[in-house]
Amino acid sequence: MTLLEAIDARHSVRKYLDKALPADIFATLQDKIAECNAAGHLNIQLVLNEAKAFTGLLSYGTFRGVKNYLVMVGQKSQDLDERVGYYGEQLVLLAQTLGLNTCWVGLSYRKVPEAYLVGKDEKLVCMIALGYGETQGTSHRIKSVEDVSNASSSTPSWFRRGVEAALLAPTAVNQQKFSFEYVGESNNRHQVRAKAGSSMLGYTQIDMGIAKYHFEIAAGKEHFDWACL
Repeated sequence: MTLLEAIDARHSVRKYLDKALPADIFATLQDKIAECNAAGHLNIQLVLNEAKAFTGLLSYGTFRGVKNYLVMVGQKSQDLDERVGYYGEQLVLLAQTLGLNTCWVGLSYRKVPEAYLVGKDEKLVCMIALGYGETQGTSHRIKSVEDVSNASSSTPSWFRRGVEAALLAPTAVNQQKFSFEYVGESNNRHQVRAKAGSSMLGYTQIDMGIAKYHFEIAAGKEHFDWACL
């Protein structure tokens, strides 16, 4: 499965089978976690065989069988949430190519401090449930390309492909509070501006990081640079 195929196949899954992760898949995930931590200056950790985080009142009854999860941790900074989204989605799509299912989780878990480490100057931003799902999840209604971008007949075809992939990115309660703007060329490089919207729910910066990663996969990072806001 390619990453583009993983984007199409991935849906949020909240109910999991009691099936352990094979050693080779665990090793592949750990290698990618190390890569993401180094590139994103994060402290992502994979927790296995720990059932307390997704049980009890805070799980709201929507999660079942979650024993494995990614803890998205990083040093407190203004751009932490976007980096968590960008690098966390790399792990989500890798998991999909490995035959696993996932779900980004912002609130409905409880903290289990003995299962992972959060440093003095670090923040636990969110978690990602991970394992073999009871189902493959279902798709949800999404906005149109025109709703979230200035794509038109005069913008490059790769720009529209990027926006289409971004619209398949998971966002908190499917809010899709982001936009992409093709702003032309500078120094012989196409420029794209990505912007997170506002939401009383929050999580828009995490969503932005996830959507930008999807955009890069479909558009091809060789085609453009991210423009400053």
